[in-house]
Amino acid sequence: MKVILEIKDNKVDFILNLLQQYSFVKAHPAKRTKVQLKDDLKASFLEIKQAKEGKVKLQTLSEFLDEL
Repeated sequence: MKVILEIKDNKVDFILNLLQQYSFVKAHPAKRTKVQLKDDLKASFLEIKQAKEGKVKLQTLSEFLDEL
């Protein structure tokens, strides 16, 4: 049986290590599904629409690079 879990990014390693302790569990990060990609694209287009309407302010490239 396969089970899909949604886990906060900062807890993924902990959960994977925990699950791998059991011989009857095969645990590995899942690839992004088409549904997740579709949802992410929808959210991105909504954010662009809101920015064009002046409802939100987008980050500049230099602000983004400064965070890295």
